[in-house]
Amino acid sequence: QVQLVESGGGLVQAGGSLRLSCAASGRPFSSYNIGWFRQAPGKEREFVALISWSGFTTYYGDSVKGRFTISRDNAKNTVSLQMNSLKPEDTAVYYCGAQRIGVREYESWGQGTQVTVSS
Repeated sequence: QVQLVESGGGLVQAGGSLRLSCAASGRPFSSYNIGWFRQAPGKEREFVALISWSGFTTYYGDSVKGRFTISRDNAKNTVSLQMNSLKPEDTAVYYCGAQRIGVREYESWGQGTQVTVSS
């Protein structure tokens, strides 16, 4: 399995920006699509963004389109999530997950990083 560690969370005012990172180790990183999800207290886990193993294809949840950008550097085994124009409703624990190519389920998850947006 690939192991994932998120970083970059914190407290930011509404309208501000944060950049989250997901660092991978273990199996070849380029064998995986990487997704970002988030979970707020009392709510279900929500899809945020996905980037394909090559980096050529990206998907975004409707609530973050136009504000968040996902990218990856396979040479550094990292995926980043640039979050701009943050809103209080973006407050959540953000998780990255690894999805092996051709498999629907996510194989591994990081421990999560807290993002808090104050109004």
